[in-house]
Order: sequence, then C-alpha cells, then structure tokens
Amino acid sequence: MSRIKIKNFGPLAISTNGNDGWLEIKKVTVFVGNQGSGKSTIAKLISTCVWIEKVLTRGDFKEKEFTASKFRNKYCGYHRVSSYFKKDRTEIYYEGDSYNFTYTKEGEFNIEKNTNALKSYSLPQIMYVPAERNFISIVNNPSLIKELPYSLLTFLSEYDKAKSIIKGNFDLPINSASLEYNKTNDTVSVKGGDYKVKLQEASSGFQSIVPLYLVSDFLSKSVRNQAVQSHKMSTDEAKRFEEEVSRIWSDEHFTDEQRRIALSALSSKFNKSAFINIVEEPEQNLFPKSQSLLLQSLLRFNNSLPANKLIITTHSPYLINDLTVAIKAGLLQTEKEINDETKERIDAVYPLSSSLVPNDVAVYEHNEPEACFSLLGNYKGIPSDENFLNVQLEDSNSRFADLLEIEQTL
Repeated sequence: MSRIKIKNFGPLAISTNGNDGWLEIKKVTVFVGNQGSGKSTIAKLISTCVWIEKVLTRGDFKEKEFTASKFRNKYCGYHRVSSYFKKDRTEIYYEGDSYNFTYTKEGEFNIEKNTNALKSYSLPQIMYVPAERNFISIVNNPSLIKELPYSLLTFLSEYDKAKSIIKGNFDLPINSASLEYNKTNDTVSVKGGDYKVKLQEASSGFQSIVPLYLVSDFLSKSVRNQAVQSHKMSTDEAKRFEEEVSRIWSDEHFTDEQRRIALSALSSKFNKSAFINIVEEPEQNLFPKSQSLLLQSLLRFNNSLPANKLIITTHSPYLINDLTVAIKAGLLQTEKEINDETKERIDAVYPLSSSLVPNDVAVYEHNEPEACFSLLGNYKGIPSDENFLNVQLEDSNSRFADLLEIEQTL
C-alpha cells in the first residue's frame, strides 16, 4: 500500500496528526475540509508521486531526470503547486509499491528503488480530474486557449478520446438522461424523455458530470481490457523500448511538450493493469440524489480491478453518508450465512458492485487547529457521523433553535 507524509507545504503544517504523519493511500481515499484547507494539495502531490513512480518503473525516464529543482518547478508545476514549497522547511515523503521518494528540507530529492516490490507492481493509468472540468463543457475548442492548466489539458485529451467512441446513446447515471455525439460538428448533446440540448446549453450539473463520468467510464473500461491481456515485457521488448526512449531524449529538436507526447505515445504500447482516478469535488453542481448515483458509478469503476484506486476531495456530507451505506452493504455481503436471495435484497438497496469493505477505505477530515488532516474514526468499520460536514449541518440546526428561543421571548 502506498502512503505519503508532508510537512510545511502550502496550507499544511503536517499531513496528519496520527500514524507518525503518514497518510495511507487506500483503495478509496477521501479528503474532507474547508476551502483552502489542503485537500487538493495532497491529491496533487499524490498524483505527482504516483506518476513519477510509474515512469521510473516502466523506464520512460532515468532517475537523474528527477532533480530537486525539476521536482519543485517542473513536475509540481504541472499542478501549479511549485509556490507551495517553503525554503528550509518543506519535507515530502512518499512510499510506493516500486519506489520511495524523499524531498528534504535542505532541498534535496532522493529516490530509492524497492527491488522486491517491482514484481507485484501494477502499471497504472493515472487521471487527475480537476474541478475546472466544467470549462470543457461550455467552451468551443478549449485546447486552443492559452495558459490552461496542464492537468486540464491532459483531462481534455482523454475527454476527446472518450466522446469520439460514443455510438448511439450513451447512458448517464442521473435523470434517466443520455449523451449523443455528432462527430461532424464535434458536438455533445444531452437527451431526456422530451428534450435534447447541446452540453454547452445544458444545466451546470450536466456540464460537471458529463466530462467526469465519460472519462472515468472510458478509462476504467480501457484499463480493464488491457489488464486481461497484460504481460511482462520480454528482454527484447525492454531493450527496444529503452533504445526508443533514449532516441527521444537525445533529439534536440524536441520541445519538452513534444518529448512528453512522444514518450506517452511510445509507452501506450504497454498494457496497464490499474486505474488511479483522482477526482476533485465530484459533487460539483449536483443535486444530492445525483451525487449518490455518481459516487456509486465511481465506486463501481474502482471495483472493476483489484489494483484500482479512487481518491476524492469533497465538501459534500451526502458523499460521506453514502460511503457509509456502501461499506454497510459490503459488510453484509461478507456474512458467512448470506444466500443469493439476501444478496438480491441488499443489491436492491445499494448495488453490490459499488460496495466497499472497511479496510479499503480511509476518510481524512481537516483539523483546522493543527493545519492537517485527521483520520475519521469509525464504529465497526462504518465512518463516524461525527464528522466535519455533519457538524456544520448540526450547527445550522442549533442556530435555528436559538432563534426560536428568541422568538418565544418576544
């Protein structure tokens, strides 16, 4: 299992106040907190570290490529967190399946290979789904706009691939709606029982969910299909791959972006066996019921392969509450005496394909006094309802009760 420890980076004093500062990256990992609390900061660092681990393991890059300066400015710059480093104070530790990384407060970046773990490493497809994804839905030719974040451009590239293979109607998990794609006009439309509108003219909820759901579904299926055919590189394949990588790096006519595209195209020849889906605010602009249905879909995609991982940042109490239902369904499914009839009853309440077991889930909520995240407690594996978001709901009820008391004195 991968894990990360952070000190004095952006809004974070430390990553967590338990487990010696280590945040465990489980099959489902959720970060809950206020704006600017560091949820996305952690998610972006995880994305950066798992990507570096991936390209080093596959051989796209040599270790010497990842100097401290490039780690700070180029690779953390991809997610626009380069300015979050604090001189002589920032420390970052990452322990993965095949590599460990350390960024020291002296400004050094150290790499350690886990030789024994390489045999069990699952090559991942990594997708960072930014909160700005709505932008893709409302702007014609967004790729032509200058200075878009690199993470949004990468997501846009996968979105273009995903929509291009739509044939007929593509069902969405909400509102009994579906998508239709017109390749001639490069237009995505949302269809319901008695309406059809271009995505650009649809509600903000559809503009949020369509790119997220479409890309997640596309990559989940793509990786699952690759995993079935997955095989280790032969000695000859590995040699040819290394020679081609060296050729790309030695070509002085390549810009950094051209080199990245060439390496990506070369590496795509090798099958992936895990999908790491990192999603900012999946609840964005969605009605509570729609949030629940979307989460069920994301969990179903995540359950499709053992090595898949889903990392979420959220402000939504509905998503946290729905996770508890998913875990309860998973716990019931593991009961020894359960029969097929009982499984059908559980599935009617909550789809078993989206269910979870407690050990696969970690929910971290922001601890404001300590500027870090705390692992949310649980009762028999179910996340506690005494969490940050529910406390906010209780506070509203409490203030309303106070106003009622004042009213009685008038």
